[in-house]
Amino acid sequence: MITQQDIPQSVLIGKPLLVYTSVFISICVFLFGYDQGYFSSIIVNPYFRQKFDYPNNFQIGLIVSILEIGALLSSLSFSFLFHSISRRKSTQYGALFFIFGGFIQSFSFNIFTICLGRFISGLGIGILTSTAPTYISEISHSNQRGLLGCIQFTGNIVGYSTSIWLGYFCNFIENDYSFKIPLLSQCLFGFILLIGTIALIESPRWLLENDHDEEALIVIADLFSDGNVHDDISIQHFKSIKESILLAKINNNTNNSPLSLLKQYPLRIFIACSAQFFAQFNGINVISYYAPLIFEKEGWIGSDCIKLTGINSIIYLLSTLIPWKLSDYWGRKPLLILGGLLMAISLLSISISSKFNLSLNLILSIIIYNASFGFSWGPIGWLIGPEVLPNNARIFGSSLATSTNWISNFIVGQMTPILLEKLKWKLYLIHATSCIISILVVYFIYPETKGISLEQIEQIFSNDLVNNNDGNNNARTPMINSVESIDVEIPSLHSIHKHKTTNDSVSIKSFFTS
Repeated sequence: MITQQDIPQSVLIGKPLLVYTSVFISICVFLFGYDQGYFSSIIVNPYFRQKFDYPNNFQIGLIVSILEIGALLSSLSFSFLFHSISRRKSTQYGALFFIFGGFIQSFSFNIFTICLGRFISGLGIGILTSTAPTYISEISHSNQRGLLGCIQFTGNIVGYSTSIWLGYFCNFIENDYSFKIPLLSQCLFGFILLIGTIALIESPRWLLENDHDEEALIVIADLFSDGNVHDDISIQHFKSIKESILLAKINNNTNNSPLSLLKQYPLRIFIACSAQFFAQFNGINVISYYAPLIFEKEGWIGSDCIKLTGINSIIYLLSTLIPWKLSDYWGRKPLLILGGLLMAISLLSISISSKFNLSLNLILSIIIYNASFGFSWGPIGWLIGPEVLPNNARIFGSSLATSTNWISNFIVGQMTPILLEKLKWKLYLIHATSCIISILVVYFIYPETKGISLEQIEQIFSNDLVNNNDGNNNARTPMINSVESIDVEIPSLHSIHKHKTTNDSVSIKSFFTS
């Protein structure tokens, strides 16, 4: 007779497994942050300008924003092409695209080739940023989901700050390597992510959606019960997810077409997409991409303006640590509202400082703005979307939300250098207005999701109406909300033992299979 002791133990279990997985998957958004940052220093690099025949504002905007076009296309197609592909395999595909695009950029010889490389890297970034938030939300316990989601965003800003400072030190190299080293470095980071996916666990919700029940129970036990598949916590967690999936299939009659999902969950998809829309139109990439150009226009030249951007990035990074605790203690909505208010005030101050040449005030306002975004719309914007989306619509909704991010990102990236030249200080007032609108949307429409499981979040919504109080209210009864008639079969020890000994999910061969 097979017992629990006969089942091979996974390499990592419990908290070490969760920490490893969360930190490592944050490399997905580290790569996005790195790509945001390194071009903000490269576009003021004299050797880059000379190499590419002194690009004008339109060409600079195209080089910066073409990455968003690639990311948009891959994120739009993500729900169609990758729904049946595991989260781990999706991460591998994204890393491969990113590495290939990085090599093309590193050896580019004109505007077209560097744009081509940026576009291909963007395809990878779109896949990675569609996968990572969903992956984190699906492996996290309800009281840790905010923390782990915010750690992921911190990874994004670590990437941004790394690229800024690498660009600063490379700026002292007096040849083309001053901009080629940052370009080549992105390939190294992408390769680290690719290799690390060998040891990533799979999302238990994806496994159950695709009828891999044995592996799902193993992963749940490894995450929450130190590998004990008979532990009550593991069993209840398994049953809760499986019941939710079965109910969704019954209620939705297995119709998961995009049009059907839009009709079923309009409010949830609106929340996920609007969080990404406001994160961009509240002005962050005006600062992230073009801070060196802004500083340069105010009189700081060359390495001085990159150094200022680097100092700003460190403060920005530190601000992302604030929601590690507060997102699960204070809640998502208060952080979004406070952050939006401080961002609006900062943008107004940036506008006034730019008009009246108040250089010191301009720097302080940019720093406060970045810090405000860093503890609010930055991490929470990525966190709340996968939380409010149901299992059967999470990939589609996350894909649509990520696409909204990239469309908004492209518009901001392409138009900012042109609008900075035309509107000057008035540009910041447009983004300040967006901040005020975002506060109202959060207050009146967004639910509070702190401290409740993804399955319990289902009960906040009924016919896509939200009880807009504390996230613990009773919602109206959906079509079918009873699981009494659903028989969830728990995999036997024999089947689990067979699975663990023939198809270990953390073995090297899992790199080639899903």
